Amino acid sequence: MSILILGLVILLAGHSVQMAPALHASLQQKFGRNIYRGLYSVVAVIGVALVIDGFGRYRADGMIPVWDSPTGMKHLNLLLMLFAFIALIASQLPRGYIKARLKHPMLVGLKAWALGHLLANGDLGSIILFGSILAWAVVNRISFRWRPVGAEPPAPRVFGDVLSVGIGVIAYVAMLYLHPILIGVSVFG
Repeated sequence: MSILILGLVILLAGHSVQMAPALHASLQQKFGRNIYRGLYSVVAVIGVALVIDGFGRYRADGMIPVWDSPTGMKHLNLLLMLFAFIALIASQLPRGYIKARLKHPMLVGLKAWALGHLLANGDLGSIILFGSILAWAVVNRISFRWRPVGAEPPAPRVFGDVLSVGIGVIAYVAMLYLHPILIGVSVFG
């Protein structure tokens, strides 16, 4: 469990630098934009690797149950995951109405993913993993109140939404079948 927690600290602390605009700007100025991005990526990869390894070790050592999640929560998770995939894809594609409405679709998708998995899994490791990521995403979203405002985004277009929904649904269906291979847990029970 300690590797999981260390990975979460590294991953979330590294991603939290953006919530402190002065520190973020200072680091970019000190290292230069490209080196800063490289260091940021290395920290993220290390954090993700430790989270994956730590959670895998936790599962192998025997998960610690806290509550039994009702079957309905697993179904709700499936619905939240469809929404999460569409939001995550919308964050990376040309501006559509989905992206405009959600304002920060990456964080919305991440919150939906974490909340769904938190509701569907009642073990201690899942509570720590998904609860930490959900809390971080909420704080990150709130932090936009004190961050500098960027340029005015371009006008939304339906094309971005069509791509977001289409690719999001395809990714969602693919993950339903790849989840047992990649994660080791079947989403169908």
